[in-house]
Amino acid sequence: MGKEEEPVRLTAWVRGRVQGVGFRWWTRSRALELGLRGAATNLDDGRVEVVAEGSRESCERLLGHLRSGKTPGHVDSVIERWARPGGSFDGFVER
Repeated sequence: MGKEEEPVRLTAWVRGRVQGVGFRWWTRSRALELGLRGAATNLDDGRVEVVAEGSRESCERLLGHLRSGKTPGHVDSVIERWARPGGSFDGFVER
């Protein structure tokens, strides 16, 4: 398996009006379409944390969706961090 196919973990913190607007459900749908595993979680400070594991290409496509301006609610900013996958997810869940 080459470097390109190695799985990765994307953690994205999404700031804006993203709670109570269907954002986590929408994110879960996009992630499942891309074959990713992970979770979308509401944080106490109003952000949504998105953790996705899978191919780098699929994670980058999900990140593009989050930044597209076509999400429910309104996204002000997305901060990303890349890491090795933890392998602790089964499917993609909303928390």
